[in-house]
Amino acid sequence: MTKTERRELAAGLLFISPWAAGFLIFCLYPLLQAARLSLADYSVLSAPVYIGLENYRLLLRDELFWQSVLNTFWFAAFSVPIGAIVPLSLALLLNFNLPGRDLFRTVFFLPSLLPLVCLGVLWQWLLNGDIGLINSFLRPACEAFSALLGTPLRPPNWLSDPAWTKPALLIAGAWTTGNAVVIYLAGLQDVPRHLYEAAEIDGASPLQRFRHVTLPMLSPVIYFNGVMSVIGSLQVFGLSYVLTGGGDGPDRSLLFMATYVYRRAFDYWDMGYACALGLVLFLIVLTVTLLAHFVGRRFTHYESK
Repeated sequence: MTKTERRELAAGLLFISPWAAGFLIFCLYPLLQAARLSLADYSVLSAPVYIGLENYRLLLRDELFWQSVLNTFWFAAFSVPIGAIVPLSLALLLNFNLPGRDLFRTVFFLPSLLPLVCLGVLWQWLLNGDIGLINSFLRPACEAFSALLGTPLRPPNWLSDPAWTKPALLIAGAWTTGNAVVIYLAGLQDVPRHLYEAAEIDGASPLQRFRHVTLPMLSPVIYFNGVMSVIGSLQVFGLSYVLTGGGDGPDRSLLFMATYVYRRAFDYWDMGYACALGLVLFLIVLTVTLLAHFVGRRFTHYESK
């Protein structure tokens, strides 16, 4: 290397050193420690005792673990499409040059700035089966349908009925899509106007312009938001934990993998088993993310400069 190249390399390493230090201290070191402690019986109050792969053998026979896996993948299967369709639809509406557009952009973005605990407490009230605002709007409609059909019809008991707890969580989560809306909106404004003009000259309808111009040019943004949504949905914890008041929901319908890791670690002080659960969750997230990366890369179009 020449003297100039060595100087540039040193400058580059100096600039990335804060990130590298943070990664080594707060990511890599805890991951290695978790992998080590997953092979031990460790309760924090005593020294870890090496037990080999016993935690992983116990994990395969743990019904709560498999229930948490099913709940997590159920939530991810619905959360990821909703997390793509809802913010993209809002971004398309906000992209029109209409009066009050800036106000609506602010309104849709503000919920994403709320602390998670405040958001969970707010939705606890909104989704309350007796006094919640949502059921206050649904109750007259249910009474009208009951009179029409001759059968009693009541609004859902969102947080007490196992059949409705996950849809309730999806509704609450969809309210915080402000970050994704902003990213989609930035992507829409970056689509070259001449492509729309050429499509209009060729007689393309609005739907055809959206399919053949907007979606291909927006595919990198859709890919990025999709991957981030997959990662977030597989690690769902905070909102469900607050909605249930620190529990798992009725019939453990809101027992997710991250929730189970937390409960084993801080409710039962079984840190060794919690580390094994956390490492399995990490491998699942890594595997699904890599699959999403390889699949999404085939459908992602980048404009040539």
